[in-house]
Amino acid sequence: MTRRTRLAATISAIVIGGLALAAASPALPHADADAAAGHAAVSTRNAFHDAMRKLWEDHITWTRLYIVSAATEAGSLPDIGPTTDRLLANQTDIANALKPFYGAAAASEVESLLRTHILTAAALIAAAKSGDGAAVEQQSAAWYANAHDIAVALHGLNPRHWSLADLDAMMKDHLDLTLEEAVARLQGRYADDVAAYDNVHAEILSMADMLSDGIVAQFPARFAH
Repeated sequence: MTRRTRLAATISAIVIGGLALAAASPALPHADADAAAGHAAVSTRNAFHDAMRKLWEDHITWTRLYIVSAATEAGSLPDIGPTTDRLLANQTDIANALKPFYGAAAASEVESLLRTHILTAAALIAAAKSGDGAAVEQQSAAWYANAHDIAVALHGLNPRHWSLADLDAMMKDHLDLTLEEAVARLQGRYADDVAAYDNVHAEILSMADMLSDGIVAQFPARFAH
């Protein structure tokens, strides 16, 4: 099993594992038993939080590597194919993280929207490289519209804890910052490119935390002792 496959399986198994750990604890005095079970629940929540962060860090890491591969003056780097495949696989991993909570149909919808997010970004980079202003405008509009569609889909899954306004803002920030990163790379402003990626990284961790916190709040029994 590859490291990526193990990560994709982690979120699906993590709640069950945490509950099993609490159930398997040896007999203890009542207060100690409560403390042990509470610790297991906290550990499960923390592990879920970290696994969600890792999935979204993969998202921006492989997006960055795609930008680096695509933004060369002559064509693209030879790794563009495997890099694209790995980036698209991450969208499946994110959907699989949602599946235990929201079901296969909802996860499939999110995966489809995320794949469109990636493929539209690739088309936008290609248009920018070619200097086709009309295509840049068209792909940019489609990219931001898709970001709103992602926000709407996620909000529908957890409306109490994932407000549409917050999701829209986070998705827009993600696109704005990624666009800054790509443009800086295309223009050869490498210091700006690196600084933009740092901003992308900070923003995506906030979004990952909102998603994991929202799931824990929506499904407390899955994370309780």
